[in-house]
Amino acid sequence: MDKDLKDIARELIQTGIEAVRPGACVRRALSLEGDALRVGDRRYDLRGIEHIYVVGFGKASADMARAVEGILGERISQGIVITADGYRVPTGIVDVREAGHPIPDGRGIAAAEELLSLVRGAGERDLVIVLISGGGSALLTAPAEGISLEDLAKTNELLLRSGARIQEINAVRKHLSRAKGGQLARLAQPARVVSLVLSDVVGDPLDSIASGPTVPDPTTFADAIGVLKRHGIWDEVPEAVRCHLERGASGRIPETPKPGDPCFSRVQNVIVGSGRHAAEAALKRGEELGFTGRILTTTLEGEAREVGKVLAAIARELRAHGRPLPPPALLVLAGETTVTVRGGGKGGRNQELALSASMGIEGLANLVIASVGTDGRDGPTDAAGGIVDGGTARRIRDAGLDPGELLRDNDSYRALSAAGDLLVLGPTGTNVADLLLILAG
Repeated sequence: MDKDLKDIARELIQTGIEAVRPGACVRRALSLEGDALRVGDRRYDLRGIEHIYVVGFGKASADMARAVEGILGERISQGIVITADGYRVPTGIVDVREAGHPIPDGRGIAAAEELLSLVRGAGERDLVIVLISGGGSALLTAPAEGISLEDLAKTNELLLRSGARIQEINAVRKHLSRAKGGQLARLAQPARVVSLVLSDVVGDPLDSIASGPTVPDPTTFADAIGVLKRHGIWDEVPEAVRCHLERGASGRIPETPKPGDPCFSRVQNVIVGSGRHAAEAALKRGEELGFTGRILTTTLEGEAREVGKVLAAIARELRAHGRPLPPPALLVLAGETTVTVRGGGKGGRNQELALSASMGIEGLANLVIASVGTDGRDGPTDAAGGIVDGGTARRIRDAGLDPGELLRDNDSYRALSAAGDLLVLGPTGTNVADLLLILAG
């Protein structure tokens, strides 16, 4: 290849991210045709709509709101979206609030109360457009009665460190909230509700993305208790959380709305972008550059360091035997791995996966493995992920460090930094599943 494989990986990652920019995703799903608003395969006659309210939460919500403003303009009566620090963009009518993520804070609670108040005030002839993206569950912070912000923050922190899958985490979040798990749709009655969803969850299950505020919730209080017990943190979460969940499981607190609940009769949910779109765009660009390409999966899950070993094994097969594709080859994956934190280091799931993979391809030429968070932030770091090759592990050792020891200490940021293999993008303004690449030149 004329280009360096790492440079090609960076180009493909950027192409994938561009394909899921919030504005592009919103414009694919939403358009104004005279007095008719097209949303996916439905049309709404705006002559029968008195007010249009725009609300949202998630890392991409501000960019999504700006795109909606570009389509509807002054037809929008009022709006508020809640995004993470660093993801604010200029808007006109819609108010943008920044709040803590992934650990909720007081700003999030204040903004959520305003958002819920706006939704509660919508009437039968009003349309509520809800903009949902990754990070929305932590940013729409509306604790159930008796639950404090500190209770939520402690519970979230324990869940994030436990190795629980996002679906499990959200089962708990839904039952500690007044908005999640379909409860926002219930609050919006009798208004029409249109949710535009930028998915960051493997397989795009609507009930899990941002904890499903406008879709039926198949999980229960008992399920939430089961998650905490299964991951060994039931006795560590605050007493108020345990008491609330036990009251719900015994029927003393109403459940979240389930399938068939009439509150969903005037709700439309549309997936506007996901990891699949990012993977398909990266694959197309790779093929244009001369690679034989294939998407292996868009539903990747598992412990990050173990998945890293698997990707390294696939890369070795590419190099040694030209399977499943002859080089120059590109394999694309999307999904979301997890990290069970056992050490005291710093990193994120993509960095940990990349560090693990680097040890599996050590010494091999013309191989690159990349793993990146499409939001531009991997864990509590300024990196989006890592791009590693056959020399990564050696460069870590040349810096006087042991890659295996750093992996055991969950210190992937330090390891990849020493190798010069961190990928730093800054906030991208979008957030779908992680994007992973294997390139063989």
